[in-house]
Amino acid sequence: MTAESAASDSATSGGRADGPVPVLNIANVLTMSRLALVPVFLVALFWDDGHDPMWRWIATGVFAIASITDRIDGDLARRRGLVTDFGKVADPIADKALTGSALVGLSLLGDLAWWVTLVIIGRELAITGLRFWVIRHGVIPASRGGKVKTLLQALAIGLYLLPLAGWADPLRWVVMGAAVLATVVTGLDYVFRALRLRASGKRAAGA
Repeated sequence: MTAESAASDSATSGGRADGPVPVLNIANVLTMSRLALVPVFLVALFWDDGHDPMWRWIATGVFAIASITDRIDGDLARRRGLVTDFGKVADPIADKALTGSALVGLSLLGDLAWWVTLVIIGRELAITGLRFWVIRHGVIPASRGGKVKTLLQALAIGLYLLPLAGWADPLRWVVMGAAVLATVVTGLDYVFRALRLRASGKRAAGA
């Protein structure tokens, strides 16, 4: 839910909030519902040894619903001016909890190589650390590549969750490979942008 702040009268700005934005709003409720769906997803994923077709379909459905709320709460926050400090913190936590639990769960079940899980989770943790490292110099906006990375990760995880036959393995490998590549490339791009932001911030402070 990291979006630009908005504040206009609801009668003239399509329903945007005027004045302080309450923490308890529809965008934040969706974010918290996504976080609450994580344990539900894990129960469905590991139910009956983790490879029961019906429960894998259920786990996939829960994962899909939770992933969709990520897009919905962001759009609502932008359109209605519902951006809050709580949402800025809770939204990425919910995203990482959902993606991380799915990756770790699939690796524990032997469906996904551990190196894939470690690369993706390691990247996310490193970028989180970078955000705190440069936060006093500014905020690095989400890039288009980052959005593509998120979409590819969701699609790849969904394919691995689905109880498909062996014919789907090549498709899974290709989509997950693209997701891993996008994860690494966008991670490096974020590092370079963070370094530039920190350098420009230091120059501005010195001036």
